[in-house]
Amino acid sequence: MSKVSILEISKLREETGLGIVEIKKALEKADGNHDKAVLILRESGAMKAEKKADRAANFGIVDSYIHGEGRIGVLIEVLSETDFVARNQDFKNFVHEVALHIAAAAPRYLSRDQVDKEEIEKEKKIYRQQLKNEGKPAAMIEKIIEGKMKRYFSEICLLEQNYIKNPDQTIENLLHEKISMIGENIIIKRFARFEIGC
Repeated sequence: MSKVSILEISKLREETGLGIVEIKKALEKADGNHDKAVLILRESGAMKAEKKADRAANFGIVDSYIHGEGRIGVLIEVLSETDFVARNQDFKNFVHEVALHIAAAAPRYLSRDQVDKEEIEKEKKIYRQQLKNEGKPAAMIEKIIEGKMKRYFSEICLLEQNYIKNPDQTIENLLHEKISMIGENIIIKRFARFEIGC
């Protein structure tokens, strides 16, 4: 098996939204060939989640998680296509794991498209000033800001956060894995996190 580079893994991860371990195995099996690795991932069913994204999800559950003797509480709504899946223990466990993650990681938004445009511009303005103060060339500033914003979204948006139980995987990767495993579209619809004193 050939050794694969971090760059190849990152490129395929960006393209597919899948986990690092899955991608690394596919690239090793494909001797580093990008197109072959994509084919391997498709054949294994890892990319099924994309195809199911347009299907209606009108069932599901609301779950709760309380932590620290009532100091932190989470409510989460996750939808599935059928009532059968909503009653499935794997589905319920997934929902509960995401609620537990929310309690620990404290995301403020579900996805980056929910972040207020004013907040985004405010962050960019702060980064721009910091970079100017550091003497960074003007031509590089916007590219650096792009990277900093990606990191910012990964801190505040649930789907982009690294899963607390497996930091090599984002919550979105975990969601796609579950969609592939269960065979139905699953949507994390909304959540609320409460913490005493915050």
